[in-house]
Amino acid sequence: MFVIVVGGGKTGSQLCTLLRNEGHSVKVIENRHTVLERLKQELPSEVIVAGDGSSPSILEAAGIEKADVLAAVTGEDEANLVVTTLARFEYKVPRIIARVNNPKNAWLFDKNMGVDVALSQPDILAKLIIEEMSLGDMMTLLKLRRGEYSVVEEKVHPNSIAAGKAIRDITLPSDCVLVAIIREGKLIVPRGDTVINKVDEIIALVHVNQLSNLAGLLSSGKSEQEV
Repeated sequence: MFVIVVGGGKTGSQLCTLLRNEGHSVKVIENRHTVLERLKQELPSEVIVAGDGSSPSILEAAGIEKADVLAAVTGEDEANLVVTTLARFEYKVPRIIARVNNPKNAWLFDKNMGVDVALSQPDILAKLIIEEMSLGDMMTLLKLRRGEYSVVEEKVHPNSIAAGKAIRDITLPSDCVLVAIIREGKLIVPRGDTVINKVDEIIALVHVNQLSNLAGLLSSGKSEQEV
């Protein structure tokens, strides 16, 4: 996959490194002299394109006409929107991802501006902090659909509602699926008649709004009627 990253700051350079490590072809566009000097220490010279990422000539020099994905991750929302609009409507890039610096501007980053996925770092970080504050021992393994769903893991508390019951006899939260049970180091595929044991490790796919309900079911101190 060929990816163009517009913005060589900390986010852009880290993205390029991760993509290259996974075997993807990458170009990063940056126009700030000090940032370019740092990029030259971190990335091969052929990856770096010096110039303004909102300039059609610079985008073409980076090979935008062959790009599979463009990620606009500069520190300015206005610049990111100009880049996404050009990439989608002028160069027909199939997949476009944009960084949102100010959460108040998030409403602008939509299909009308050529954006497929908009990521707001302050918003994501704030939600993660709140989630970690409220979930106790539950661990988030993976985020899906822009954080709307999570794959989580939690050990069943000995005094939990779920301990000792078959899955079919437990009222799971809505928008929640048990994916796997890890018991004494072995993976168990959950079925309706599978009994959940104390200290089983439960892996579940759950909507963000139901995380606390699932945590209450697997931990102690919450009645099943409250779930």
